[in-house]
Amino acid sequence: MVEVKLFSGTTSAYLSKSIADHYGHPLGDINVHRFSDGEMQPVINESVRGAYVFFIQSTYPPTENLMELLLMVDAAKRASAGYITAVIPYFGYARQDRKDKPRVPISAKLIANLLHTAGANRIMTMDLHADQIQGFFDIPVDHLKSEAIYIPYFQQQDLSNTIFASPDVGGVKRARTYAKHFRRPLVICDKYRKQANEVSEMTVIGDVEGADVILVDDLVDTAGTLCRAAAILVEKGARSVRAMCTHPVLSGQAYEKIENSHLEELLVCDTIPLKQDSEKIKVLSTAKLFSRAIRNTHEHRSISALFVGD
Repeated sequence: MVEVKLFSGTTSAYLSKSIADHYGHPLGDINVHRFSDGEMQPVINESVRGAYVFFIQSTYPPTENLMELLLMVDAAKRASAGYITAVIPYFGYARQDRKDKPRVPISAKLIANLLHTAGANRIMTMDLHADQIQGFFDIPVDHLKSEAIYIPYFQQQDLSNTIFASPDVGGVKRARTYAKHFRRPLVICDKYRKQANEVSEMTVIGDVEGADVILVDDLVDTAGTLCRAAAILVEKGARSVRAMCTHPVLSGQAYEKIENSHLEELLVCDTIPLKQDSEKIKVLSTAKLFSRAIRNTHEHRSISALFVGD
């Protein structure tokens, strides 16, 4: 069987090490040399000729993370790697997936083009902001779901009084997955924005009186939507409110908002490292899921079998 090589980008080393440990294979030797003007040059210090190469790097800000990934992929392509997979736990710029106003880029499509041009043969990622982003790629995309992590976690808890909620209309499908799996009700928080990162109005569609509510979203950025939704749910009679989000972007005053909010707990995955500790934030690991997906890719086995927790 063709040899597997796992390499980590600079800012995802914390996750890559854990993935490699679960996989049972050490990370490959790679250095990123930085010139005095800020330019970077990845150097792969071992042969990758003919190998299955996996580069693990989330592309959260700054954009150097994306640039580093592109350069690593290009280096492997020029070193005659047999098959290159970009493992991107958090796919940045995914929210810019359409022209919602005149004269703006479709940035998610541009990033897809860049990765393909650099030499990636396959993309592996988790919980894209919109499923249709997979169609931006002309190469296979393994779109892993955090359901495989969260469903087993919630199976250990009493959900008899739980209602799942979507913090906006766009996330209804995501929240419905959990409501349907656990056979629990679903409510929707309908929000209206005047501009990005600023919620102007929000209403609750459904009854939450006396219920323990779990908000479901793909990412939390400024935390404005989640905290506003939690406050309104409590106003409507919810006994408690928790939230689960795959990607903890947590920019601006997000940590302060969460600490001062009605949220009792925020569950997130480790696709992005936390900038600071918080008693309200609990991190669940994605390492085992990604290691299994990498193994299945290498052994030409099904990836879809990993989509729902077992």
